[in-house]
Amino acid sequence: MNLVLFARHELDRPLPAGDPRARHLREVLRRGVGEEFDLGLIDGPRGKGRLTAYPADGSVEFAATLGAEPPRLPPLALLLGLPRPQTARKVLQECTALGVGSLHFVATGRADPNYAQSTLWSSGEWREHLVEGAQQAFCTRLPAVTSGRPLATVLAELTPGTLRLALDNYEATAGLADVALPPAPAAAVLALGPERGWDQADRAALRAAGFTLVHLGPRVLRAETACVAALSILKARLGWLC
Repeated sequence: MNLVLFARHELDRPLPAGDPRARHLREVLRRGVGEEFDLGLIDGPRGKGRLTAYPADGSVEFAATLGAEPPRLPPLALLLGLPRPQTARKVLQECTALGVGSLHFVATGRADPNYAQSTLWSSGEWREHLVEGAQQAFCTRLPAVTSGRPLATVLAELTPGTLRLALDNYEATAGLADVALPPAPAAAVLALGPERGWDQADRAALRAAGFTLVHLGPRVLRAETACVAALSILKARLGWLC
């Protein structure tokens, strides 16, 4: 937890003793009264917190000073066939840490439809993983997230002028590191299939929507590893390093 994130309404009240952020300040950072720590508002500015008291009930009292608004997330979307919930948790956290504008977990031909019913999505747990990723990256911005919608629905919403690339181990002929890219796309979307890959109907829909199929080389990677590798390559090539 390199940056302690708060909702705005939490800045004017103590952290309860059982709050993980309170434990982090007491037991990991070991900040004393009067000492500072890095904090930020979710989707808002970063700043400094100063510990003002450790009451007997174990809570943590602090004062916050906020700075300027941070830059926006890059106009980069990740479109991923619904994976197992344990994989989705890793993707949510790691891709937030890397910095993407939006994450769309879509229903595809080979994605298990039961994954969309996971408590990860129905309970709101998914947002906790975004916050963890942002805190790791020392960033306050969280990507927009959707889950369970059909691939065709998400493809239909893409705006004109968006760079469109889809990873495919079987039919792609160009590597992501080598494929020609436009000089300054207004936005980009990177699509990855579910853990069992795209089916032919998915590939046809992607091609019809203007996607170029690319690969990461001969190795078959786990979904979460492929997401991290592909996003890192694409962001570096586009110069979107924020």
